[in-house]
Amino acid sequence: QVQLVESGGGLVQSGGSLRLSCAASGRTFSTYAMYWFRQTPGKEREFVAGIRWSGGSTAYADSVKGRFTISRDNELKMVYLQMNSLKPEDTAVYYCARDANVRASVSTKPAIATWGQGTQVTVSS
Repeated sequence: QVQLVESGGGLVQSGGSLRLSCAASGRTFSTYAMYWFRQTPGKEREFVAGIRWSGGSTAYADSVKGRFTISRDNELKMVYLQMNSLKPEDTAVYYCARDANVRASVSTKPAIATWGQGTQVTVSS
């Protein structure tokens, strides 16, 4: 059974940076696309970034392009989200997620099989 555990959230000033990490268990990590989503109270969970199982292709929401970078280390079974130039509107709970389909192409609307528990990111103005 796959488990995802996020870390790295916290409070940061506008314009600052944070790096989120997601540690995965399970032997098949390297064969699935991985994603970051975020959610604020009263709103639906939204796509932030995704990375192909091989790491060769990425996708980003328009709102974070040029500021966020997703990466992965298949040896360590880790996924990262480097967030720069943070804005108050980036405040949310950030979730790590695993694609439901093996070796699927990265997508902005993926089918998700597993979610992490989330980590809070708060950006003050």
